[in-house]
Amino acid sequence: MTPAPTLTEVAQRAGVSVSTASRAFSSPERIGPQTLARVIAVAEDMGYRASTPIRKGAELAAGTVAVVVPDIGNLVFAAFVRAAQAQGWHRRQMVLLADTGGSPDQEREVITELLDRVGSLVVCSPRLPASEIAELASGTPVVLVNRASTECHCVLADSETGLRQAVDYLAALNHRHFAYVQGSPQSWSNERRVAAIQQLCEDRGIRLSLLGWQEESLAGGYAAAASVIATGATAVIAHNDAVAIGVMNGVRAMGVSVPDELSVIGIDDSPLARCASPALTSISVPIAQAGVLSMDLLFRPTSRTRRIEEHLPTQLVVRDSSGAAPTRATPAAG
Repeated sequence: MTPAPTLTEVAQRAGVSVSTASRAFSSPERIGPQTLARVIAVAEDMGYRASTPIRKGAELAAGTVAVVVPDIGNLVFAAFVRAAQAQGWHRRQMVLLADTGGSPDQEREVITELLDRVGSLVVCSPRLPASEIAELASGTPVVLVNRASTECHCVLADSETGLRQAVDYLAALNHRHFAYVQGSPQSWSNERRVAAIQQLCEDRGIRLSLLGWQEESLAGGYAAAASVIATGATAVIAHNDAVAIGVMNGVRAMGVSVPDELSVIGIDDSPLARCASPALTSISVPIAQAGVLSMDLLFRPTSRTRRIEEHLPTQLVVRDSSGAAPTRATPAAG
């Protein structure tokens, strides 16, 4: 079966932005007649059918918040949604959930489709640039979580603090060569964490092997395991707990003992970390607190007059997956 055409494809063929294409169906009076005619003609030719906006009055729309996440199956995002929804219920706000599958194109589609249904948006770990989300929102209040912005309110975890604690902890255990397994190339958090760990290792004379992007899952970590071993590193930090546990499983399958031969550290301190064997050392990120704070930000009186940026602390939680460096430790760089 041929997939139904998307709004993004209509916009590309019509030569307009996605937000303009969206207005052709939701607010046609806001665009010029020639542009409107071109978008409608392209949509009809492609067989695109816009969803019917849910309009039951401005009051209902204003009381609804859309929470957009890249993967509801990820326990971290599930915890974020649960906290945001509980806080919304406390405020008597209806919360509408959307999962984008980690796709920037789907995220764009979801945001444009939601604008006629909700009064505000919370976008957690967006894959689109912050400036594009602000343009798509077109005046609708938005809070971004895990992506900095000069145009939208945002909630950010200070990952540098937890990473500094992790690097210093491993260095104290005589590790002199680390590997870092990256997450998605669209992840702002990944970009920020890479910059932080590169600087931390450089400042301490520690050798760092930066590995390529991986799917942010157990399978992604398992796939990275051979590359981790090939670096000769005695410790590895992974983009999240799922990747870290996947690395642990993968290296053990190749006969490498954790933590005797390789120390492993994740990020998020999700329930997976405590259930892993051995229990995973991880950098705690207060994601549930971010869910509550993002909802509060939308309705804080000062948020109507100025942009607000909130920062949350991170903390290393030491468990059994990390320990002293083995005697094969690589000498310090330089």
